[in-house]
Amino acid sequence: MRVRATRVLPSDAAGIAEAARLLRAGALVALPTETVYGLGCDATDPLAVASLYAAKGRPSFNPLIAHVPDIAAARRVGILTPAAETLAARFWPGPLTLVVPALEGATSELARAGLASVAIRIPAHPVAQAVLAASGRPIAAPSANRSGHVSPTTADHVRADLDGRIDLILDAGPCAVGVESTIMDCTGSTPVLLRPGGLPREAIEAALGFPLADTAPSLETAGSQTAPLAPGMLASHYAPSVPVRLDVHHVQPGETLLTFAGARPPGSEAAALVRDLSPSGDLVEAASRLFALLRELDAGGAGGIAVVPLPRHGLGEAIADRLRRAAAPRPD
Repeated sequence: MRVRATRVLPSDAAGIAEAARLLRAGALVALPTETVYGLGCDATDPLAVASLYAAKGRPSFNPLIAHVPDIAAARRVGILTPAAETLAARFWPGPLTLVVPALEGATSELARAGLASVAIRIPAHPVAQAVLAASGRPIAAPSANRSGHVSPTTADHVRADLDGRIDLILDAGPCAVGVESTIMDCTGSTPVLLRPGGLPREAIEAALGFPLADTAPSLETAGSQTAPLAPGMLASHYAPSVPVRLDVHHVQPGETLLTFAGARPPGSEAAALVRDLSPSGDLVEAASRLFALLRELDAGGAGGIAVVPLPRHGLGEAIADRLRRAAAPRPD
């Protein structure tokens, strides 16, 4: 992978125009969305996609989300099934990704990890919208971090992980939602929740008129490999460099502590560092602060991160999913 001089530009008209120009030229650009910062490249350009995989150190069998500016552009990338059309009309633009049958040649096979499906999202962030419209291409944009690291919610987070690996960071301040998009598999007759995220399950169920099945990993064969059907589905993902313990009722010596609504389990007075996702117990605030606080605790020099029990309703499901992946055993 070649070393790049990474620039940081404000998200004004000149910065947006430069980001779009670089994307059309096959460069790598980190841009803000309402969920987290994404690392963008031209999803139709396999060389750009390969460069993105290399910059992230991302497994090549993990597919990428194609970001587009509107539903008309989405229909040029994939086949929107009836369920996908219902969800798109209700929740796009927004923190929802739909996996649908791919249109041949609309995005590179590498971006889809060799699958016959494609994951599509229309972000709500005005800067992302402007870049997508100006680039005129579907933009593959996984989270702008090294693969397996905590996802970035500020431009500084991106620079800490990817400085020298990408061409441009477009800085628009902190992300509002703070966890990645919810992913729905709409390739079959019944939509399936693949990954909880910034759009709560309850809102999707209300739009569809029926309850969703429990989230389950979905795999599809691509060539000689078994690939995740959507991004963010590897068992160990979003991982700090130290072990993470969940649902703790007693803090062990040498751990840092992540709390919620002021809950302090026994032993917390000895924690090397304590941070609260939301002192007021607001799950929206907790989601927006999750990755930034995990990074801070990870950098605290302690031997592990302890996390108190958290609610599982609303955005709590997405927070729990990210923490479960952060705590999963690392692959050899």
